Amino acid sequence: MTGGCGGVTDEERLARATLTRIIEPGDEAGGRWLREFGAVRVARRIVGGGEPLPGVSPKRWAGLRSRAAHARPERDLAVARDTGARFVCPGDVEWPAQLDDLGDRGPIGLWVRGRPSLRIWALRSVAVVGARACTEYGAHMAARLSAGLAESGWVVVSGGAYGVDGAAHRGALGAGGATVAVLACGVDRPYPRGHTQLIGRIAEQGLVVGELPPGDHPTPSRFILRNRVIAALTRGTVVVEAAYRSGALVTARSAQRMGRPTMGVPGPATSGLSSGVHELLRGEAVLVTDAAEVIELVGDIGELAPERRGPVLPRDLLDPDAARVLSALPARQAAAVGDIARGAGTSVDDAVARLYELRSLGFVERHGDGWQLTRQAVVSVSQNHSFL
Repeated sequence: MTGGCGGVTDEERLARATLTRIIEPGDEAGGRWLREFGAVRVARRIVGGGEPLPGVSPKRWAGLRSRAAHARPERDLAVARDTGARFVCPGDVEWPAQLDDLGDRGPIGLWVRGRPSLRIWALRSVAVVGARACTEYGAHMAARLSAGLAESGWVVVSGGAYGVDGAAHRGALGAGGATVAVLACGVDRPYPRGHTQLIGRIAEQGLVVGELPPGDHPTPSRFILRNRVIAALTRGTVVVEAAYRSGALVTARSAQRMGRPTMGVPGPATSGLSSGVHELLRGEAVLVTDAAEVIELVGDIGELAPERRGPVLPRDLLDPDAARVLSALPARQAAAVGDIARGAGTSVDDAVARLYELRSLGFVERHGDGWQLTRQAVVSVSQNHSFL
């Protein structure tokens, strides 16, 4: 199988496969050519040495022609097929429509390794990205968030790198969930090498995706450009630990430009690895601490995170009248019924009735003609007023 099903002709697919060897990912001029002339005409003009395309300098045209001389699309499609991959193009049933939000910076096509449908998985996906040299805290939070998302039926998308990316993928896989690795190289060439086993596992249980043809290598610029695809594929982006110049921030800012929710996991105020995340949180990003809070932002209406509150104390369960009487007792000494009634704003008879009710619940005890808080009640009162 050389590609997805749909309205894409073999000629179109072959032309786009050719162009992934010639035009760099995210090249706006290349995207404009595709939009204005179509993939088949663009490939013919470059490969056949026709009239230079609009806006291209002689030097760049010579570079494109040089790359075209080494393009072997039939071989690339055969290598992809042998490694269990396919080439998915705009117009295929499997093509995720949200990638079109990238406009002329969108992928020419995507090489996809793995069995599931990329389009279906991308519909309910979240990007979890962050620092390569993350702390133990960052790795823990990335894995915990991703496991929670996976358990809730969400697909975790990341870049397959060391640090936060690897922790995110492992968290999703460990929870028996779905994950997608978007690479800055050929999908048959796991990078980094130390993640060969992890990326192989992702390909077996999930999807490995890339814009570059089989065997192609990563470069610093390709890592940065890869991040726009992660942002466009997903419903929102979570950043877990990122310094000011982290590539993870590129993903978040790409998501913001496309109107996708961006989220950040806070870290210590003194940590340089969290400085970029904190800068995002000072802007449009939303602070999140667990999967439920992420889902509340990216999910459907009604998928709300549980209300956060402190523990329920016994006094919280009292009706208002009994609670007022309890509050009228001094903390360290006994009080007369009349004084308690005045403090609670009620009658003596009502105060007596409430005091006996409170005694049965273990809040007060009687000392002669007075009433005093029990040790349990003193602790409860101090917890309830801990903000003072």
